[in-house]
Amino acid sequence: MSEAIQQLGLLEDEAIPLDEAALLLATLDHPETDIGDYLDQIAEMAAELLTRGARAVGARDRALLLADLIAGDHGFRGDSSDYDNPANADLVAVIDRRRGLPVALAILYVAIARHVGWVAEPLNMPGHVLVRIGREPDAVIVDPFDGGTILDGDGLAALVARVVGSHATVEAEHLAPLGNRAVLVRLLSNQAARARRAGDIERALVLHERMTSFAPSFTGLWWERARLEQLLGHVRQARGSLGAMLETTRDPALRSRIRAALDALARSIN
Repeated sequence: MSEAIQQLGLLEDEAIPLDEAALLLATLDHPETDIGDYLDQIAEMAAELLTRGARAVGARDRALLLADLIAGDHGFRGDSSDYDNPANADLVAVIDRRRGLPVALAILYVAIARHVGWVAEPLNMPGHVLVRIGREPDAVIVDPFDGGTILDGDGLAALVARVVGSHATVEAEHLAPLGNRAVLVRLLSNQAARARRAGDIERALVLHERMTSFAPSFTGLWWERARLEQLLGHVRQARGSLGAMLETTRDPALRSRIRAALDALARSIN
């Protein structure tokens, strides 16, 4: 595991540079890539936004300028034609292809907005990360997958019905901000889920090893990592992952479940 990725696990959440961290994670699969080239592209877009943003008044104007820059001038869009392509959750590939998943594009929108000092947050919409620009009560929500479209009440309700379920309504949890570490986990979880569905357990495990490296306090990641290790016959490693998981929770029911799993693994070794 890259030392830089391990260092992310030691940072306070707000200290994680979102764009740089996402690119570092991507370069684990592109060891020949110079991350500086991609950071320069992001910096250039931020410089363009800073010049244009001088005339922006309020969150709506800023959101429109951000979308005009990223989607309009630079052509970033959601990849609706090849949605499950793993490249859509790889920020290096997303910048190269100008196509990506909602979470990857949200990282780009948030990072560029923050580079110029604007308030921007990824939001915890299930299956479709959105971005909030500005502070309440004047904040606006945009959909990076749809070219940065601003979502009003009806548009937001329609999106929730589409991605959550036809009878679902907009809940506060859908619009809760995602921390930097959590959005990076969402990014890699997309890749891991696709690998798992394709039957590539080894790839899914690699991705969970990365996630537990930079998000060691995310309890559920250790459980899934242990499950993948067990599927591959790595019983001792699975016990190690469950042991690490035990350190992340004080919940009695969960701790009992972990201990039961550890006992079962111990019996399988003996």
